[in-house]
Amino acid sequence: MEISEKLLCLFSADVREEDGEYVVEVPRREVEAGALEPGETYRVAFISRSESETDETADKRVDASASRADDGPQPPVEPGEMRYVEIEDLGKQGDGIARVERGYVIIVPDTEVGERVKIEVTEVKSNFAVGEVVEESA
Repeated sequence: MEISEKLLCLFSADVREEDGEYVVEVPRREVEAGALEPGETYRVAFISRSESETDETADKRVDASASRADDGPQPPVEPGEMRYVEIEDLGKQGDGIARVERGYVIIVPDTEVGERVKIEVTEVKSNFAVGEVVEESA
C-alpha cells in the first residue's frame, strides 16, 4: 500500500454509532502534537484489518502504541535512518532546516535553502533531529 506524503497522523480507532451517526474518535495526542486542528476538515481513510490479524494481535498493536503515546508523540525518524529531504530554511547559526512528518525539524549543517539531499539521521531528540549529508541531489 502506498502512503501519501500528506499523511498527518495514523492511529487505530473503533467506529461506533451515536445518535444515528457513526463516530471515530481522534486521540488527544494527535491534536496536541500539532498534526490536527479542532474545527478543521480532514480527509479520512479507513483500512480494514488483514484477515490474518486476530483480535489478540490487534489488541497487542493498540497496547504497544498506547504505551508509546504515554511518553508523548514519538519522533518520526530514528538514528541511522537514511532519507531524502529538502532544505526549507536556515537556522540562526546557518544550518539547513528540513521539515518532515508533522513539521518535525531536521537540522542539516553545510546546506543551503532549496537543496535536496540524502541524509543519515545522526541524532534524534523529542523536538528535532540532526542529519549528515551523504549524497547531494541535483
